Amino acid sequence: MSNAGVATSIFGGFMVATVALGLFAVRGRGGGGGGLAEWSVGGRSLGTGFIWLLMAGESYTSFSYLGAAGWGYNYGAPVLYVVAYLSCGYAVGYVVGPMLWDYARKHGLVGITDMVAHRYGRPWVGALVALLATVFLLPYIQLQITGMGVVVSTMSYGAVSLNWAYFIAFAVTTGFVVVSGLRGSAWVSVLKDVLVIATLAFLAIYVPLHYFGGYGDFLDRVVSEKSDWLTLPGHGGAFGEAWFATTSVLNSLTVAIFPTTVAGYLGARSADALRRNAMLLPAYNVLLFVPMLLGMAAVFVVPGLAGADSNLALFKLVVDSLPAWTVGVVGVAAALSSIVPMAVFMLVIGTMWGRSVLSLVPRLRERQKGASQVVVVVAGALALLMTYTAPNTLVRLSLISYEGMAQLLPMLLLGLLWRKLTLVGGLAGLAVGVGTVCGFVFTDHDPVWGVNAGIIALGLNLLVALALSYLGPKGAPVEGDVLARDPILDEEPATVRA
Repeated sequence: MSNAGVATSIFGGFMVATVALGLFAVRGRGGGGGGLAEWSVGGRSLGTGFIWLLMAGESYTSFSYLGAAGWGYNYGAPVLYVVAYLSCGYAVGYVVGPMLWDYARKHGLVGITDMVAHRYGRPWVGALVALLATVFLLPYIQLQITGMGVVVSTMSYGAVSLNWAYFIAFAVTTGFVVVSGLRGSAWVSVLKDVLVIATLAFLAIYVPLHYFGGYGDFLDRVVSEKSDWLTLPGHGGAFGEAWFATTSVLNSLTVAIFPTTVAGYLGARSADALRRNAMLLPAYNVLLFVPMLLGMAAVFVVPGLAGADSNLALFKLVVDSLPAWTVGVVGVAAALSSIVPMAVFMLVIGTMWGRSVLSLVPRLRERQKGASQVVVVVAGALALLMTYTAPNTLVRLSLISYEGMAQLLPMLLLGLLWRKLTLVGGLAGLAVGVGTVCGFVFTDHDPVWGVNAGIIALGLNLLVALALSYLGPKGAPVEGDVLARDPILDEEPATVRA
């Protein structure tokens, strides 16, 4: 059998095992997932171990396997922002996670759109947030499709074209998430993490020994020949200290309220499980240094990769020197690093639309799970179309998602902590923040004066929200408003201001 045949056979076998594991995870729970709460947040019954694996799976994606290596290849030191923001984000999550979990449990909520609609007493606000969140989540799904497509095409030694590889990524993940929901993703995270840890530990030892004779010679070459890669602003001079600091701060705040992170929060059995999880998660970040280092090694072995091709840096090293069966196993680890987070992202979009958008249609109100599963397929198809028509590098896609999603911080987090934030103020700030991000990103002005454009947009967002909440119209109580007092710090239900 040819190298391509061996690698793709191993990959196909593991994909079948992945779907089977997802079905096994939901056995005896209502024919593949029970109701919406079971499908979307695992019935709120996952313990510390599963929550750790699930949320670690979201942090270690195809972006980490391929994008981190690609940025290590292109720029060097700036890629360390990933480790910085994730570590800080877990600390923020230690406080935010239990708070959101408690609020959602008290009121029977399953996502951030539910929380916003409940906080401001207007279902249409949840629908608006669902629409915006979807716009900024689709690039992340595209990121995972791109990553898995690169893996499938490369490990098949070119036998599977990149376009077909993208479709395979979409088809496998969509079928998996529709059937198994959040619980299945948590179970598959176990398989994924075993493979990721094993393959990265192997590559961390093998690549420097095989290509350079050891870490000493490898690092000597980096210092003497590629010193730009070792300090900020890195090779090319685009991402300096200000960008690194502002991106780390913005992303650490945003990751704590990212819809997929919140899905992990709400799947927990208890608030204490989330606190323990937040203390354990930083240990997983050690793995992120491996693809970053291997990306820098690839600068010497496969020079000349540019643009999106830099995502191939790590896999070029693997395919160039390892036997086909090893390539297949590494490919499976990278593919599962796409499937688990992509499944959670698609599931979250489906849940947001099922609960907050389609439920506004009376005849769909009693069919929320089925409607959510249809949305999963549509969202995946849109991300697939974007992959074909608007490809981009993996890190660029990640940054766009985070910068946009950060604009929900005032309405969601500040709104839950500060009872005086009005709906008018929150919406105006959101509009200003989203408009500013889009203006900077789509005119290629990000970073702005060396600073992450998203944090500038968030500053304007917060300024407008606070100003209008203090000085703008307060509005009159309306029927259906549910919370005038802070739902976290106070327990008195009353009427929320407009």
